[in-house]
Amino acid sequence: MKIKTILLFTFIGMLSGFAQNSRLNNANKKYDKYAYIDAIAVYEKVADKGYKSVNLFEKLGNAYYFNGELDKAEKWYRELFALNQAVDPEYYFRYSQALKSVGKYDEADKMLQTFSQKTNDPIGKELLANPDYIQRLSKDSGRYQVENSGTNSKYSDYGSAFYGEDVVFASARDTGGVFQRKHKWTNQYFTKLYTARIAGEGFLDPAVKFSSSIDTRFHESTPVFTKDGNTMYFTRNNYNDGKKGKSSDRIIKLKIYKASLVNGKWDDIKELPFNNNNYSVAHPALSPDEKTLYFSSDMPGTSGASDIYKVAINSNGTYGKPENLGKAINTTGRESFPFVSLKNELYFASDGHLGIGGLDVFKSKMNADGSFSAPENLGSPVNSPKDDFAYIVDTRAQMGYFSSNREGGMGSDDIYKFRELRCDQILKGTITDKESGLPLLNAKVTLFDSNMKEMGSRMTDSNGHYTFETIDCDKRYYVRAENTDYETKEVNVTIPAKSGETVVDIALEKRVIPIEVGTDLAKVLDIEIIYFDLDKWNIRPDAAVDLQKVIAVMKEHPTMVVDIRSHTDSRQTHQYNERLSDRRAKSTLEYMVKNGIERNRLTAKGYGETRLVNGCSDGVPCSEAEHQKNRRSEFIVIKM
Repeated sequence: MKIKTILLFTFIGMLSGFAQNSRLNNANKKYDKYAYIDAIAVYEKVADKGYKSVNLFEKLGNAYYFNGELDKAEKWYRELFALNQAVDPEYYFRYSQALKSVGKYDEADKMLQTFSQKTNDPIGKELLANPDYIQRLSKDSGRYQVENSGTNSKYSDYGSAFYGEDVVFASARDTGGVFQRKHKWTNQYFTKLYTARIAGEGFLDPAVKFSSSIDTRFHESTPVFTKDGNTMYFTRNNYNDGKKGKSSDRIIKLKIYKASLVNGKWDDIKELPFNNNNYSVAHPALSPDEKTLYFSSDMPGTSGASDIYKVAINSNGTYGKPENLGKAINTTGRESFPFVSLKNELYFASDGHLGIGGLDVFKSKMNADGSFSAPENLGSPVNSPKDDFAYIVDTRAQMGYFSSNREGGMGSDDIYKFRELRCDQILKGTITDKESGLPLLNAKVTLFDSNMKEMGSRMTDSNGHYTFETIDCDKRYYVRAENTDYETKEVNVTIPAKSGETVVDIALEKRVIPIEVGTDLAKVLDIEIIYFDLDKWNIRPDAAVDLQKVIAVMKEHPTMVVDIRSHTDSRQTHQYNERLSDRRAKSTLEYMVKNGIERNRLTAKGYGETRLVNGCSDGVPCSEAEHQKNRRSEFIVIKM
């Protein structure tokens, strides 16, 4: 007979209505050929009867965890940990997240602490404020070579930008000693823009003034240029046509201005429409496609002293509405000096995230949906106990510049050059069916960082292949693979500290499995051995868990008839093994009858050592593992 079974679990957000109907149609065609078992549904029925095992509770917990039903996952993970048996460290992390979902924060913190102790994973240090956090960041990772850029003065020099073969930056070198005025928001001397040619090894030649048409009596700083070099956005005090603009509390705020290069002269200087006299808008940065402008501001809605915002640059020259980048980036402290690399990596300065001291430089990767990954502190030597900010990088040359008032500089702020020595890695692999070894097309592969923040996802090609390019070295990631009718699987990987490729292949187990006459339910339900005590044939508690799986399947399919076959290895005599295996097979049958399966639906026979699956017969030396392959139980479907 042919039976159709509907899957009980689907992953939230995976299916649109169209895709859902399409998959159901395809699934119905498959169901016409076989009866199906939803393994998770079977396990839940077994667990609900009070049977317990690590494997059982891990699979049940994972089924709900990966489905986003953390409150249900908490139930099964609680049962898992109540067994007091060894589990992989990742279960401590998953259980902590599930505990948080039901408000058990103290227990969640304990699980995170244990997870941190077992894995030495950075998430434990960050979330639990481990005391060695600063020491770790302060240790030179060897990823950067940092030197003075060579163009600094005894006054403030900061906020550089690439401009062709030059670097343009702000300097107080001809005003700091005369006016001695500081802007209240930045605490910097009033500055003008200077330019310096990039020489060998990234050192900067002596600087000259950039443009007299840009200069005013107050601040000009932090420029950014379009790729064609004809448009510049820059920061200036609220000062237009010789007039100062002040806020309601009589402070001259900062604004972003736009200038165009006309006949070799910067002209047509206009302030951007989202500036305001009552708050500062400063430090512009452009996205690689030049359709988005990033900046820092203390406008209403800001989380702290200043936040990073973005605004769309429309094709007609107008601008959208500024958007706060949100809590992933902004804190109750200061976030400022954004820069976006060609790889869509956001660099910014902050004193609100965990850092070494003062402003530190952080990096966050932009995800496909426009959100940002958890910020990563660049550590030493880029960051120091002082203020470190205004980081820019040419990712093609792996070099760039940042500003700092660290010890050993020439002035209050200096520009430092750096060469990035970090390596590039490619993470790739193949997703396959565990049983057949065949590749799985359109399996979803998701990459998470060590904080379980999603970094992106891919769908496998016809060969089951997936690739994530430009993965950071010397870091831990989690790779999650999922596909319809398969159990989701997640593995962790630590990327080597050298350039190259890291391969992570994942084989998925079917969770909806076809059965027909001749199917061995032991293989379907992952039952290797029905364990008995030495020379005994009574059913042990751990064997009962596995037998309940078979019982649950037979109750789902009331016309199914099963032949129970018990096998031994070749040790002991033929006669002894045959009698022992036959008693065990019949004991198994009686257990199943006692638990609700009609006797006429079961047959049982012991085969002793007559059906060995390898060459481990009498007198042949074999390992314990090889002998174990012969000690097996089979539950063969002989009628549907």
